[in-house]
Amino acid sequence: MNIAQVRRNDLKSSGRGSSPRRTQDYVAIALFLLPAVILFALFLIYPIFRSAYYSLFNWNGLGPATKFIGLNNFKQILTDQVFLKAIENCIIIVVLSLAVQLPLALMLSIMVGRDLPGRAFFRSIFFMPYVISEVITAIIWISMFSPDPENGFINALLIFIPGVHAQNFLGDVNQVMACVFLVLTWKYFGLHMLLDMAGLQNIPKEIEEAAMIDGANRWQSVWYITVPLLSTTLRTSVYLSVLGSLTQFNLVWIMTRGGPVNASEMMATYMYRYAFIRYQLGYGSAVALVMLAFCLTFSVAYLWLNRRPDPLSGI
Repeated sequence: MNIAQVRRNDLKSSGRGSSPRRTQDYVAIALFLLPAVILFALFLIYPIFRSAYYSLFNWNGLGPATKFIGLNNFKQILTDQVFLKAIENCIIIVVLSLAVQLPLALMLSIMVGRDLPGRAFFRSIFFMPYVISEVITAIIWISMFSPDPENGFINALLIFIPGVHAQNFLGDVNQVMACVFLVLTWKYFGLHMLLDMAGLQNIPKEIEEAAMIDGANRWQSVWYITVPLLSTTLRTSVYLSVLGSLTQFNLVWIMTRGGPVNASEMMATYMYRYAFIRYQLGYGSAVALVMLAFCLTFSVAYLWLNRRPDPLSGI
C-alpha cells in the first residue's frame, strides 16, 4: 500500500467519524439559537402578522375584529394629505441629516479625534446629549423655544437684537421643522461622531503621513484617504440616520404633537394618533405596515448597494 492510498483511507475514516460530530454541532447550535428564535417570532414576526390581519378591518381595539373592509385602510392612507405630509417631513429630515448632521459629525470627529487640544473634554461634551433620554431632551428644548422671553432662553437673547421680536418657534408652521431638525441634530450627532472616531482609530497614521510626504495637504489627505477608508463606518451612520428619521416619534410627539396644523407630522406620530388616541387600531395597523414597508425597502436596497468589502480589510 503506497502513501497516497494510506491518505485516502485516513480521509475516509475521518469523514465517517466526523458525521456524528457534525450532527452534534448542528444540534448544539440549534439549541443555543432556539430561545432567540422563539423571542424573535413571538415579539416581532407574530405582531407583524397580527397587524396585517387587523389592517383589513375597521377595528377599534375592543372585542373581536368583525367589520372587514379589505384594503380600504391602505387606500385611505395613500390618499390622506396629512399622511403624505408626514412622508414629506420624514424625507426632509432624512435629507437634512445626510447633508448636515453626518458631515458635521465627521468634521468634529476628525478635529476632536486627533488635532484639537483638550479633545477628551470635547468628546464628553459632544457625546453627552446622546445619553440624555429623548423625553428630557424634548422638555429642555420646549423650554428653550418658549415664546415667553422670561422662560425661553432663545427669545431672551433675540429681544436684545434691535428690530427682532420674540418668536413662537414651535407654533409657526414655517419654523417648526427647522426647530425639530435642530433638536435631532443636537441629540444624535454625538452618536455619529463616536462611530466616526472609532473608525478613525483603525486607520494607520502612516498612510496619512505618507500622503503628506508626497505633497498632499491636510484637506486632500482627509478627502482622498480618510473619507474613503471610513466608507464602512459612514455607511453605517447613513443606515442608522435614515431609519431613525423614518421612525422618529418621541421628540416630535412631546415637542409638537405633530403640529401646528400637522406641519411637523411624522409617520410614527400619525400612526400613534389614529391607533391610540382615536382608537382606530385597524387603520393604525395599516399605517404601521406602510412604515414597515418603507423601512424594509430601504434596508434591502442598502444591503444590496453596499456589498463592497471594507477598504481597511486589506491593510
